[in-house]
Amino acid sequence: MNTNNSGNSGLGGIPLRVEMGTATESAADQDRSLRAALAELPAVMASAPHRLMFFAGASAVIVSMLWWACFLGASWAGHAFPTAPVPAGWAHAVFTQYGMLPPFIFGFLLTVFPRWMGQPALQPRHYVPVFAGVFGGYLLAHIGLLDLRPLLLAGIALMLGGWTMALIALGGVLARNGAKDRHALSCFLALVLGACGLAAFGAFALSAPWQLAYFSIRIGTFALLVPIYFTVCHRMIPFFSSNVAGAGYRVFRPSWSLPLMWALLLVHLVLDLRHQQDWLWLADLPLAVFFLVHWLGWQPWKCMRPGLLAVLYIGSAWLWIAFALYAAQSLLAFFDFGFLFLRAPAHALTVGFFGSMLVAMVTRVTHGHSGRPLQMGAIPWLTFCLLQLVVLARLYAEISSIAPLWLVIAAFGWIIAFLPWVLRSLWIYMTPRLDGKPG
Repeated sequence: MNTNNSGNSGLGGIPLRVEMGTATESAADQDRSLRAALAELPAVMASAPHRLMFFAGASAVIVSMLWWACFLGASWAGHAFPTAPVPAGWAHAVFTQYGMLPPFIFGFLLTVFPRWMGQPALQPRHYVPVFAGVFGGYLLAHIGLLDLRPLLLAGIALMLGGWTMALIALGGVLARNGAKDRHALSCFLALVLGACGLAAFGAFALSAPWQLAYFSIRIGTFALLVPIYFTVCHRMIPFFSSNVAGAGYRVFRPSWSLPLMWALLLVHLVLDLRHQQDWLWLADLPLAVFFLVHWLGWQPWKCMRPGLLAVLYIGSAWLWIAFALYAAQSLLAFFDFGFLFLRAPAHALTVGFFGSMLVAMVTRVTHGHSGRPLQMGAIPWLTFCLLQLVVLARLYAEISSIAPLWLVIAAFGWIIAFLPWVLRSLWIYMTPRLDGKPG
């Protein structure tokens, strides 16, 4: 036998040793690359406010609803579940409004406030403490919901600390501008009121009267989230639309919009906090008309392409639909027909409007700030479409004879709808921009 030929056959001898060496070197290179990527991860994550805060928000989208879905599922099936130190339904309302959505809001505003007012970008020292406080406190509070009251209290305190750091950073930008930007001023006012709402729930968790929890929930909806969401829509939807529709598009952004919105929402809040739900139509009917006028003023029929713009209009339609439901419910109560729609208007607003606009706006920002094409993409479309079904399931639960089952379906439906979008988004936030640019 010719041993040289055997050695050169690729089954033994030098060639095999070369291949093994290459494989070993390749594995070593991969290991070094992984370690380098992990070492760079903190710097990548902290390179822009939206990375850290959107990472927190995307994680919370699953955490919040996973706890709630497990609670609902256990209750429906008759199984034991750790008892929350506060009423579970109120905890669900508070931590979705103050823990799940605000990280996205902070990530967006900490990025755009300086741009809106022509100032230098905020530095990591401004927004990293916000992330640590808001997200760290949120996670701690959610652990506390598993019958661990001290952790719940500590988590709320930490969330308030992070929230305060955000107000300091954003307030500094606003003050340097002389508070001249009305959109920034509206958002900042909502965040100040949001801090009051979160503090009120913290006081309730410390055994203060239950009215503070009620105050917290209502402030979170009508003085924090609705004002910020609409203010951002008022500024950004006409801007995005005019860039796409071109010369034939008429920008609709009246100067009276924000003051009138705030006035009507404050009327709603006063009536609601006085438990005069049968008179809420005095604010909610004008609000439904107000939001519909703006939706039509933005001319959705001109803006159904591309998909990234279309979803803004589909999602924002839920705002005037929700307030139409609020107004109809209040009018029915006014004429002594009862509180027939129960929590349907609230979930048309929270799941329909807040959830849909979350997918629409965050997908746009995520793609634009990661060097990706401004396209909706298969995964965001899947999440957005499934979410519309979740809204309908949640609304149907209010009239179904088997409401507990439909509540479980809607809660797990949210998780199924969002999970692909969340996993993809988390990967984007942890990796550098595709175009090699900073941020």
